[in-house]
Amino acid sequence: MRHGDKVNNLGRKKAHREAMLSNMACSLILSKRIKTTLAKAKALRIFVEPLITKSKNDTTHSRRTVFSHLGSNKMSKEAIKELFGTVSSKVATRPGGYTRIIKLDNRLGDNAEICYMELVDFNEVYVTGGGAKTETKKKRSRRGAGTTTKKASDTSTDNTNTASEDATDNTEA
Repeated sequence: MRHGDKVNNLGRKKAHREAMLSNMACSLILSKRIKTTLAKAKALRIFVEPLITKSKNDTTHSRRTVFSHLGSNKMSKEAIKELFGTVSSKVATRPGGYTRIIKLDNRLGDNAEICYMELVDFNEVYVTGGGAKTETKKKRSRRGAGTTTKKASDTSTDNTNTASEDATDNTEA
């Protein structure tokens, strides 16, 4: 029985799981976005967010603590430089929630849930607002003859074909 056991074992022994999570954390810090399974992403979030919190306080002790979690290879040294340099300066005012999980389709081979895991402050799409997109909307005709621009307020009053009219148009052609 695994009552009260909150660790997702991911089908691996402890040493393999810790090595995998440290490698994935290094990849996330260096590339700012990785593609992985949903279960691994949720386990990685629990692993990497305390490390990002420790990077806000740039002391020798916090660097050594993060270094002990990430391992002692060349990639982890570069990840620690990146974490205490670029990443910590961007997340300095954020109180938590440094990562975002974006779900994708299932993988073809084994139907596993795939997702992107990214650092929140490094995605320009979500950081900058998209207020100008709602003003104009391009409307395409069914025949592809041309495009016309209409405002978003005009599209609500347009009368478009219903599903039954679309079906009759397809049978005539």
